[in-house]
Amino acid sequence: MIFKVYYQPTKRINPRRENTEVLYLEAASEPEARILVESNTDHNVEFIEQLDEAALEYEKNSPNYKITEF
Repeated sequence: MIFKVYYQPTKRINPRRENTEVLYLEAASEPEARILVESNTDHNVEFIEQLDEAALEYEKNSPNYKITEF
């Protein structure tokens, strides 16, 4: 499954919507996706969204779409 992870680049600053970034990640479940991000980065995870087929096709058209591998 592909997940879209919304995050703040650092845990040191209060979250602001303007600083929210995203990454795309392949994982078996949402908890596994969170563990992967938190154990490999300093990102402050805000939200994790599982992408269905229609949403995934839409996201693939984005110039920022790239599966992150750890």
